[in-house]
Amino acid sequence: MKTVLVIDDEEGIRTLMAAWLSAAGWNVLEASDGEGGIDLALQHQPTAVVCDLLLPRCNGFQVCRSIRERGNTIQQPRIIVTTGSGYLTDQQSAMEVGADEYLIKPFRADQLVKLLERESVHRAVVAAAPIPPPKALTRLSVDQTPRLKFWGVRGSIPTPGPATVQYGGNTSCVEVRADGEIIILDAGSGIRRLGLALAEEFKDQSLNLTLLITHTHWDHIQGFPFFVPAYDPQNKLRILGYEGAKEGLYSTLTYQMESPYFPVSLQHMPGNIHVTELKELDFSIGKVKVAASFVNHPGVCVGYRLFTSTGSIAYLPDNEPLQRMRSLPGGQHASDRNEALKYASEQDQKIIGFIQDADVLIVDAQYDDAEYQSHVGWGHGCVDDVVALALFARVKQLFLFHHDPDHDDAQISRMLVWARRLVALQGETLAVDAAREGLEYVLKPAPKS
Repeated sequence: MKTVLVIDDEEGIRTLMAAWLSAAGWNVLEASDGEGGIDLALQHQPTAVVCDLLLPRCNGFQVCRSIRERGNTIQQPRIIVTTGSGYLTDQQSAMEVGADEYLIKPFRADQLVKLLERESVHRAVVAAAPIPPPKALTRLSVDQTPRLKFWGVRGSIPTPGPATVQYGGNTSCVEVRADGEIIILDAGSGIRRLGLALAEEFKDQSLNLTLLITHTHWDHIQGFPFFVPAYDPQNKLRILGYEGAKEGLYSTLTYQMESPYFPVSLQHMPGNIHVTELKELDFSIGKVKVAASFVNHPGVCVGYRLFTSTGSIAYLPDNEPLQRMRSLPGGQHASDRNEALKYASEQDQKIIGFIQDADVLIVDAQYDDAEYQSHVGWGHGCVDDVVALALFARVKQLFLFHHDPDHDDAQISRMLVWARRLVALQGETLAVDAAREGLEYVLKPAPKS
């Protein structure tokens, strides 16, 4: 009997696929995360693998790459990558790392079985570059009330000039100081000014910093080569993130600093820099608990939620609500529209659960409603959906973020006015602001009852 390995972290979907495939005559193995799936694939050498794209402990791209590189060199399994989104770039990336097929959720039993029955393709094995192991880090004492500060608020590309002075033109970078830690969210061009400010503030003191990368699109890493503290040998910088579609986090950061793109390589930066590719979605930075959640954006992209001693900060700089995307022309549709919308609703509900009751939500609000109609499926949200998301989740403070490079200050202000009006029309008290460079927000402890 042919064996198929099903890797999906959603038990209901995994069980359903297992039932379909068993009825079609397959012996089914199951794994709930990428790392477990890789182990089962190498141990049992299945005929086929059905693997979700966004998995804890190794995403689907990593699973494909590992199976192709470490598996049987003579008989390779047929690999079908499944996903709730349908971005062309993700499909291309999946094929490049070893997938044979790409199937958008939800799908029917006959679609899955038909793809599995196709003839498998032999694939060559390519050796992967080793990832340097992380080293131990020490903590910096930062004794102050938890707070955040915006250093870059723009999406896609920096937009300096007189029309962006009020909100700023640098790409994504937010500084969080909490419970003895300095945590940096993304390394867009805004990280350059943050680095200069840190060097001036702490002068000859050593710094212990943690940089969280949501994903490796250029507007979230392009400022890193200009981050001054990374050039000081007395400083320690830990960079955390998840492996991308084609290359690991370390490789991606390294490539953008290779000649002829930049005069100093990552390996030659004198600061103590340690890159760690995360597998778990829950971890800690000192006393700060951190949770991550996959979001709807091309590639492997996450949002982070930081739980500090006086409240939590949710940071989702790139996300497109899936239900809205599936319901409009231009969105990726599965074969059954009703099932597609049901699935999309369930995925959006996961995001609502992830940000539920957050004290601060920093979230992608790149488009107004009219603009969004021609940008469906681009991986970014609009103001109307963001406000609804925040209201459903009972968030206390909402910051509109990832401003479109074509939006001047006047347009962002109009979007802010509209967002506040939407809140008022619902009779709610949600505080809404548009993120702007230099804005600092202090998390206040809840009043004692």
